[in-house]
Amino acid sequence: MEVFKTDVRSIREARLVIQKLAEEFPQLKINFDLSDCDRVLHLQGNDILQGKIISIVNSLNYNCEILI
Repeated sequence: MEVFKTDVRSIREARLVIQKLAEEFPQLKINFDLSDCDRVLHLQGNDILQGKIISIVNSLNYNCEILI
């Protein structure tokens, strides 16, 4: 599992990000916790490419960084 901090604020925005990530990584389970102060993006599966995830989210004009 990988966890990322984002600035996604709404369910609509989260759905857009999930859709784009699912197109590239259909094998991953993807969800958001928008109630968390870090607006956490969770990804579960094998071979999660952190740089690619960040790049896709950034291309949608949202900030994304690995949450340690």
